[in-house]
Amino acid sequence: MTTKKSPQTSLIHSDYQPPAGFGAFPPAIHHASTVLFPNVAALRSGDWKEKNAYTYGLHGTPTTFTLEARLAEIEGGTDCLLAPSGLAAISMVDFALLKTGDDILLPDNIYNPNRVLGNWLHETFGITARYYDPLIGAGITELIRPNTRLIWTEAPGSVSMEVPDLPAICVAARAKGVIVALDNTWSAGIALRAFDLGVDIVVQALTKYQSGGADVLMGAVITRRNGTDCALHDKLSLSHMRLGYGVGADDAYLVMRGLPTMKLRFDAHDAGARKVAAWLKARPEIARVLHPAFEDCPGHEVWKRDFTGAGGLFSVIFDPRYTEEQTDRFVDSLKLFKIGYSWGGPNSLCVPYRIQAMRRNWPDKGILVRFNIGLEDPQDLIADIEAALALL
Repeated sequence: MTTKKSPQTSLIHSDYQPPAGFGAFPPAIHHASTVLFPNVAALRSGDWKEKNAYTYGLHGTPTTFTLEARLAEIEGGTDCLLAPSGLAAISMVDFALLKTGDDILLPDNIYNPNRVLGNWLHETFGITARYYDPLIGAGITELIRPNTRLIWTEAPGSVSMEVPDLPAICVAARAKGVIVALDNTWSAGIALRAFDLGVDIVVQALTKYQSGGADVLMGAVITRRNGTDCALHDKLSLSHMRLGYGVGADDAYLVMRGLPTMKLRFDAHDAGARKVAAWLKARPEIARVLHPAFEDCPGHEVWKRDFTGAGGLFSVIFDPRYTEEQTDRFVDSLKLFKIGYSWGGPNSLCVPYRIQAMRRNWPDKGILVRFNIGLEDPQDLIADIEAALALL
């Protein structure tokens, strides 16, 4: 017997169930904070860490589980955790693996918010943060202390573009029982197979190429299980839970929508960037082009060995005769290039950096300017740069 409901209750409780068997290319978007259980036994048996059941919206829905599985597959990993941003993903790793008295090593060319986070851990939590030459390679073994727990790497550095020898660093770290984490955002996980090189943890800022629309903030932490050993993933999962990280279903859907075209877009960014960078290399205003695919970029031989592509991000060093005021005027004069951080979206971007203040022993005196080459016609971008150079 169907119980008669008042109109108000009918607005909340409906007897309708849509027919099963619906299929479509886009994954479904599941919005949920509360997850419903069929009975008390199901409520008590669900294990949020194993993701073998749905327990609460913060710990995942079919939408987020699907995105995590796809990202792990792209990266060649087995497990993935989503975070609200790339920086949130980095902090998840730090808080999972570090405690007071521990030591971490970070490359001198690290993503600056990661540097700020490392300094904060040092000043507030008693975790020593030390910085190393990104081209140190196997020499990092001399820096590893008994209390070193984590080595951060970035390939390449997202401003100065040095490419580290990841296999050499990983061999040295493994010999001392130290975990290696890589910020692999530059390659989007499709131009560098990090786990095959020995990396333990991969971080991605899904804000970039995975989204592709410059409209989503999200990060991911990806690991590869060694057989049935999931100890590292479990530590990260506890950090993820304790920090209360979650992402919205609509944002997860937007990232998934971008994945089928990511390789095509990445290759287009790469081709456009190489054309623009080659043109800039021939300009008298430019002292150096920092692009890993170019032979004179630090770490080029490593890039050539380990990478299959380069994406759209590179930097240039202006001739030292140009002042900051002049290079700022150059950036301000660009029309197609907009001023803003990030990369991986369809629009080209340009940002000047005070690299001498960021880096110890930086060798160049000229102003560094970073370009993100979007999906515009490269010849139009070159014309835009040429017009702005004329105003130097």
